[in-house]
Amino acid sequence: MFGFIQADGHLAQGAGQKGRLAVEINARDIHILREFQQLTPYNSSIRERTRETNFAARSHSAIWTVSSLEARTIINGLGVPYGKKSLTIKPPRTGFSRPDYLRGIIDADGSLDWTAQGWPFLSLTSAGTALAAYLCHYGKKITGAERTISRNKRDAVYNVCYYKETAQQLAAHLYYPGCLSLEHKKANADSIATWVRPPGMKIAPPRRRWALHEDLRLLEIGDPTAAAVELGRSESACRQRLWRLRTGCGPWPNPPTGLNLP
Repeated sequence: MFGFIQADGHLAQGAGQKGRLAVEINARDIHILREFQQLTPYNSSIRERTRETNFAARSHSAIWTVSSLEARTIINGLGVPYGKKSLTIKPPRTGFSRPDYLRGIIDADGSLDWTAQGWPFLSLTSAGTALAAYLCHYGKKITGAERTISRNKRDAVYNVCYYKETAQQLAAHLYYPGCLSLEHKKANADSIATWVRPPGMKIAPPRRRWALHEDLRLLEIGDPTAAAVELGRSESACRQRLWRLRTGCGPWPNPPTGLNLP
């Protein structure tokens, strides 16, 4: 519940001690708001509304609202700031259930479905660095798959994606039987669990990251063909890495004093 509120909720502050916590979602998912209402020991309300938005001429949504100052103080202290929060939210600094928290985040801001090629995928789109980094950290623990984050150029958000078996592993871990979740996300998690890798589809080897000493040696050699032999990498990988370093598209290492680099 907290993960969902952190990603999809909004804390608004009014005059004096007035204010409210509100979560607005598609009306088809009103069941989750009713669950939140049952879990919360404070008075709250759920209402529905239909309006025109930038995405649809007729949008039918459900809104859960909590006005209690005590409830808002607790939520705020756990990591839901007042006002705009997309850049600053992060995992709470107290003990919490990691799979339940991340499931709330994925329910609110993630996707769990099939690609156009028929491959299962799980992804999170977030503007928050700490949130995207945490999913990468936890995802590696569960699946062994390493992910790095960088903001995309179009809208400056992070897109963390898992495909095929890694998506199945992570989805099964987060969406366990009987968990509190959006019904259609749980149904998608169960659906992608049925995928079987087709015969002949190769499994990509784990990505080998470039170490600082490799970058320095590659720059020193300056020739992708020769560097490929010495570094045990493909010529194309060396050529691409050399281009990135020389053009500034990759991190530029700090070379030892006296090293003559091209």
